[in-house]
Amino acid sequence: MAREQLEVLSALDAAKTQWYHFTAIVIAGMGFFTDAYDLFCISLVTKLLGRVYYYRAGSADPGSLPPNVAAAVNGVAFCGTLSGQLFFGWLGDRMGRKRVYGMTLMCMVLCSVASGLSFGSTPASVMITLCFFRFWLGFGIGGDYPLSATIMSEYANKKTRGAFIAAVFAMQGFGILTGGVVTLVVSAAFKAAFDAPAYQDGPLASTPPQADYVWRIILMFGAVPAVLTYYWRMKMPETARYTALVAKNAKQAAADMSKVLQVDIASPEEKGPAGDAEADRNSFGLFSSEFLRRHGLHLLGTATCWFLLDIAFYSQNLFQKDIFTAIHWIPKAKTMSALEEVHRIARAQTLIALCGTVPGYWFTVALIDRIGRFWIQLGGFFFMAVFMLGLAFPYHHWTTPGNHIGFVVLYGLTFFFANFGPNSTTFIVPAEIFPARLRSTCHGISAASGKLGAIVGSFGFLYLAQNQDQRLVDHGYKAGIGVRNSLFILAACNFLGMAFTFLAPESNGISLEELSGENDDETSTAADARTVPV
Repeated sequence: MAREQLEVLSALDAAKTQWYHFTAIVIAGMGFFTDAYDLFCISLVTKLLGRVYYYRAGSADPGSLPPNVAAAVNGVAFCGTLSGQLFFGWLGDRMGRKRVYGMTLMCMVLCSVASGLSFGSTPASVMITLCFFRFWLGFGIGGDYPLSATIMSEYANKKTRGAFIAAVFAMQGFGILTGGVVTLVVSAAFKAAFDAPAYQDGPLASTPPQADYVWRIILMFGAVPAVLTYYWRMKMPETARYTALVAKNAKQAAADMSKVLQVDIASPEEKGPAGDAEADRNSFGLFSSEFLRRHGLHLLGTATCWFLLDIAFYSQNLFQKDIFTAIHWIPKAKTMSALEEVHRIARAQTLIALCGTVPGYWFTVALIDRIGRFWIQLGGFFFMAVFMLGLAFPYHHWTTPGNHIGFVVLYGLTFFFANFGPNSTTFIVPAEIFPARLRSTCHGISAASGKLGAIVGSFGFLYLAQNQDQRLVDHGYKAGIGVRNSLFILAACNFLGMAFTFLAPESNGISLEELSGENDDETSTAADARTVPV
């Protein structure tokens, strides 16, 4: 690396934590707040969609989404997210982080509103338009993953970099929590204004026509936080590391950082032939043998861990309502009106988010630069597996009256150790260990692998978690392996995640350039030397 580039980046690594760091956390974090809200709020209203659009006259149970429709509604945003992670990750390395950052946010705003305006004269047409807009919503959300992580890692100093990136990701917890709170408020307001009997007392009257507005308002609210941060996102300068290492303009990088950070960075001279030679040595591409030798195992580790984690994480999160029903924490659907059911599902998910999900994120923020990424991820996978087995082995015990609280406590602990564990670290590590010119792309690949796991978890769990007794399965489904056996599968995924954790390097307290080998004159990298030994 040329001397003038190294001076700029060394100044960033040594910069004290200051106000602009926290501003950047909020600006990037509000994107993740919106991401989480939009991705998870759909699970709060799928039961309501079934009642509104798939009412079956004469049925003993309320209407529900057919299996293929439920799979599409729950999973289509993940397909869009996967595509967006790959596309915007690549684009962020080609065009720069800042230029692409506004595109993703505007896509999220427009599609959040459009999702709530889904139109059609038949249930099928409403679901098709809803899925169409949610795909593009996911596409915008997907871009936020590699860009937010990369921007925060490149702004941060090396001492507190992990906490800063984790704080951005921790806003996801508040997004999930806000989704529950908004649903509680909206459903309570409509329930008070339009009282309706339980389904068993009045099947048609149990779902008032005004219930169709409830899910639309909840989905559209996701646009609000994104709109509020759009201006500030556009005001952020390009990261110094991209400008210096990819755009090869160390002078501009110094000027940009001097404006926003209180650091004295001398304006460097133009680089000479030596700098060009160094750039040539470090210009290998993603599909080159040199990348494979230096970072191939790292990319395999980050992508596989994220894939395995998201199978477990999203299958639980999206289908909490089914688990709560199975343990009788939420009454049978026929004993409630449509709005009462939405209210109870939101209350249950909000409680889990408040007690398990949100605290786990902030434990990571507090401890990641002390404990390190490796041990948090390894421990998180381990305890997730332990608590899932604790739910699965005595599953019959947990479903009997009087034991539901114990089930909820263990279930909440799995979310705590997901977030104080691999759900946070799989987001952080790919933003630290790859070269600047490939950082956003590699993060996008790792994140897309995770969303592939989310698709497997959300689609697969719809069918796998069905009761083994055909008489007790949801309408339109075939018998599955049940919740208990599904928990065994998820525990196995976590044990595999522990094994693949050993492929990624420990990045705690090390500069990004050391990790990626960008300031190495030799072909061997510091990242290889710091891989945690088995």
